[in-house]
Amino acid sequence: MNIEDIKKVIIKEILNIAPDVEEDEIEGDENIQESLEIDSFDFLKILTALNEDLGVEVPESDYDKVETLNKMAEYFAQRV
Repeated sequence: MNIEDIKKVIIKEILNIAPDVEEDEIEGDENIQESLEIDSFDFLKILTALNEDLGVEVPESDYDKVETLNKMAEYFAQRV
């Protein structure tokens, strides 16, 4: 799975958890929670869904490494 495939999975899960978000609102280098107004509970649900999809668990100590779409895709790409 390449980084673009991982981005598609991440975007799919963001749209599942936050159905009010439009795909074109998801910017690669913007903080996901702040730019999309996603609360911490929904952010955790996204990470849980990605764990189920990609088999990678993100420990709380790494949350700052997955705060944007690009960072998140790189993080998962290094671990899948």
